[in-house]
This record gives sequence, C-alpha cells and structure tokens, in this order.
Amino acid sequence: MNPEYSEYHPKWYRRRMPIFWWLGRPSYTRFIVRELTSVFVAYTAVVLLVQLWSLARGPEAYDQFLSWLQLRPVIAVNIVVLAALLFHTVTWLNLAPKALVLRFGGRRMPATVVLLMHYAAWLVVSAVVAWLLLRG
Repeated sequence: MNPEYSEYHPKWYRRRMPIFWWLGRPSYTRFIVRELTSVFVAYTAVVLLVQLWSLARGPEAYDQFLSWLQLRPVIAVNIVVLAALLFHTVTWLNLAPKALVLRFGGRRMPATVVLLMHYAAWLVVSAVVAWLLLRG
C-alpha cells in the first residue's frame, strides 16, 4: 500500500454552466452551428451510399429510390440539407488561411490569396462535376 494514499479527495470547484452557454456570443453560436452541420454531411453520405446500393440492386430498386427522392418532404429536407452544406463548406473554406501557411519565394502568401485559391478550386470542381452530370 502507498502510505501517501488517502481516500479523501477535496471537491473541485466547478462553475455551473447552462446548457445553452454558447448562445451568449455570436462567435460561439457560429462555431456550434458549424459543428452541428456535420450531421447533415453524414446524412448526405448515407443518402449517397443508399443510392449506390439501390443502383447495384437493379433498375427497379433504383426507380424506387428516385421516386422516394421526389417526395415533397424529402425535397424539403434536402433543401435544408443543401443550405447546411453550403454553410459548412463556406465556413470550412474560411478556416483554410488560418490552418494552411503557404510560402512562395520565402514569403508567406496573404490570407486572402489562400482563401481565393480555395474558392476558385471549389468552383472549378463544382463546374467539372456539373458538366459531367449534365452532358449526357
């Protein structure tokens, strides 16, 4: 046995924190809302996996999936999901200059250049995906 061991532990001081503490500051609220949008990212990933699964099961299953996507409640949910994903993407891209330090010629690139490069890449990738989807 350790002679310095004691069963007495003083109670730590913990300030009471309300459950909605993050509503006190707009920056905290934006942070929590941005973190909550990851639920919508997960929903989108699940819908994509279900789409691939129904596509692998055959034309009838895929037609059922497409008819499910055309239901009004599903369309309404997907509009909300699109808004949440756009918010998630914009806030993620806005974090890039803080997380990524690019040097060019021994000098650090300005944050606005890094940000504009990320937005340009997003637009190029979106345009390529739209072109691939709409060409056929």
